[in-house]
Parts: sequence; C-alpha cells; structure tokens
Amino acid sequence: MAQTMADSPGGRHAAAPDTLESEIEATRERLANTIDQLVYRASPKTIARREAASLKSYFVDAQGKARVDNIVKVVGAVVGVVAVMVTLRKATS
Repeated sequence: MAQTMADSPGGRHAAAPDTLESEIEATRERLANTIDQLVYRASPKTIARREAASLKSYFVDAQGKARVDNIVKVVGAVVGVVAVMVTLRKATS
C-alpha cells in the first residue's frame, strides 16, 4: 500500500533509498564547493590581492590612466600631516 502524506513521518512522501543517497551526495558536493570557496576567500594571499586591486583602482582607472584627483587628495593629506608634525616638533624644541 502506498504511503500518503498523512501516513509518512513529517507529512512527506517516503523516498527511495537511492533517491536519498543521491540527494545526500549532491548536498555533500555543494557543501564541499562552498567550503572551497570560503577557504579561497579567507586565504591571506587572496585577501592581499583583493585589497591591492582595490587600492590600485582608487589611483588608476580601468583604462590604466591615473586618477589625478584622487592622487592630489592623498598627496595633499600627506603634505598636511607632515606640515603639522614639523610644526609640532619645532614648537616642542
């Protein structure tokens, strides 16, 4: 006699063992792929490459041309910090 939804535990149809095994194997493969992706993303080398690319993209556009406006901002900030440090050093001397 075939099981109905009411007859099977949890209200689901009973699945054949072969079907369950194939579903478990597919789930294992997906889990393995997910773990591999996480390991790759968390790798220090991958993180360093990603951050270097991000920093480079701030100063260079997709065509390889310098983003002068961003370079000027950073140079101005560095000059300002150095000027403050020199001023403070002279004031304490």
